[in-house]
Amino acid sequence: MPKLLYAPASPYSAKVRMSAAYAGIDLEAVVTNTGQQPEELVSANPLGKIPTLVLDDGRVVFDSRAITQYLNRESKNALFPRNADKRTEAEVLEALADGICDCALAIVYERRMRPEEKVHQDWIDGQWRKIARALDHLNANPPKLPKKITTGHIAVRAMLGYLSLRFAGEWERGRSRLTRWATRFDEKFPELKANIPS
Repeated sequence: MPKLLYAPASPYSAKVRMSAAYAGIDLEAVVTNTGQQPEELVSANPLGKIPTLVLDDGRVVFDSRAITQYLNRESKNALFPRNADKRTEAEVLEALADGICDCALAIVYERRMRPEEKVHQDWIDGQWRKIARALDHLNANPPKLPKKITTGHIAVRAMLGYLSLRFAGEWERGRSRLTRWATRFDEKFPELKANIPS
């Protein structure tokens, strides 16, 4: 069984775990602390980042988008549409959700890694403006939730879960359509809820 090195709080890990569950692909999920850079991780992924997927034959797939594409191929297109236009929509939605996560993580690490007197508030504010613009875009245009969802939908749910974990009470204001979307997602796909960032 493929082994996924992951962190429970990571939105990228959540996206991969949710995508695998939705596609019906079993993974051995191994909690991995990137701060310690364990040998199992760095020998598989020289970047020392998660999620990292170690296949049964020893090959390794890393970066969450590379992993979701791999899972899509393994599941015969369970995660992305075959239609080129619809596939592009799903890929762009995934990229938007991942981009929001990139900005959110930049804020988290700025606060976590620097002494308080060296935290660069202008940098944080700039990252938050990007997040706010993207969330406002999604709130104005929430993705439809059909019976068959894509990794794009899953990435949005993982991202919102991460924001709720790290920025509860900050991202939701004025975005009721997006908060309702997350609730509807969880109601329609309860089997994925356990993998939301925690």
